[in-house]
Amino acid sequence: MRRIFVSAILLVFAAGSLHAAGPSEVAGGDRTFWPTPIHSTESFDLASRAELLAFGKALADSEQLDDQALQQRLQIKSFDHASVEHIRAIYWQRLTTNYMLAAAHCDNQQLFCAPVHNQSDFKRAAIAFTAPPQADYRAWFDQASAFHRIYLDELLRLAALFPKVNSEVETFSAQEIDGNGLGDREFLLSFDDGPTRAGGSTDAMLQILRSLHLNATFFTLGGSLQARLQQTSPAAVAATYQGMCVGAHGWEHRSHSTWPAWQDSVTRSIALVHDNLPDSYVPLFRPPYGQRRPDSGAFFAQHGLHVALWNIDSQDWNAKVDADQVKQRVLSLMLLWRHGIILFHDIHTKAQVAVPWLQSQLHDTDVQWLDCHRFSAGA
Repeated sequence: MRRIFVSAILLVFAAGSLHAAGPSEVAGGDRTFWPTPIHSTESFDLASRAELLAFGKALADSEQLDDQALQQRLQIKSFDHASVEHIRAIYWQRLTTNYMLAAAHCDNQQLFCAPVHNQSDFKRAAIAFTAPPQADYRAWFDQASAFHRIYLDELLRLAALFPKVNSEVETFSAQEIDGNGLGDREFLLSFDDGPTRAGGSTDAMLQILRSLHLNATFFTLGGSLQARLQQTSPAAVAATYQGMCVGAHGWEHRSHSTWPAWQDSVTRSIALVHDNLPDSYVPLFRPPYGQRRPDSGAFFAQHGLHVALWNIDSQDWNAKVDADQVKQRVLSLMLLWRHGIILFHDIHTKAQVAVPWLQSQLHDTDVQWLDCHRFSAGA
């Protein structure tokens, strides 16, 4: 029997910072239940409509729970009702927009093509969504229902803890970008936590990207980048990242939400990239764990920086999720959100499997892998 979810490992944070342990379950994808190939714009939209309705159904079902029941389901000690309701409202809006894009060229005789003209229409369609009569899709429906319930809980958990424990689930200011402003079918690849030592997984990932004629934004840790510069040379590291975009991820992997020295961490790590990788440098900062101070917008604006978050988390850092689950999870989320910034980690090897597979699966679907330089210029 295929596994559709895995237990998450606990996140380990620096002492003295306020964090929450990870969710007890993490949604792991399995696209083998989807009965038809995704090899065209039309087949992408068909699969997208199905995922949107399945997630909408999970979202509607969650609204039947009171706060105490949802808090118990999410297994958290604190619960911010207003934040959860705010995120739910955002999701209904995004789901409706995405569904109308996915259904723009279908009719009521086609699968998963309900008549939707506004948010109320979509919500009714999601509430009424049941197992399709076609036998080929029933196994997918069962798998997708479980996947989206668990994935929704990942998101609602972040929302319930926000802003006490902040994350990528919401932005604080215009200096923060999370991928939701991209165009339909536009996706940016991003990688955190590198670089590894010369010849390690960072180099392997860069080689794969070049072989696929893709680029990506790499958010480097200051300490790791400094070690790599000392191991080789600035010229060698610059050549390693040639054609890519490089931002900063802080001097060490420590939450910037309560760290007194967070501003120094930002400026030191940004300066290291700027001074040593001038051709690849982009003025983007990604806070570790997505955690930053709510009032940090003015600081980033003063320094000409944007905070780059994400809206598609591959979970490739999770030791209990294998590369196959990672790639299939990401594809399901690309079908659901239809655009965004995808989070991978170049210090792990799972993206080396996932990225080539995703490109091959979506080759003829009009999906656009954004040029990182174009993205940075428009930030």
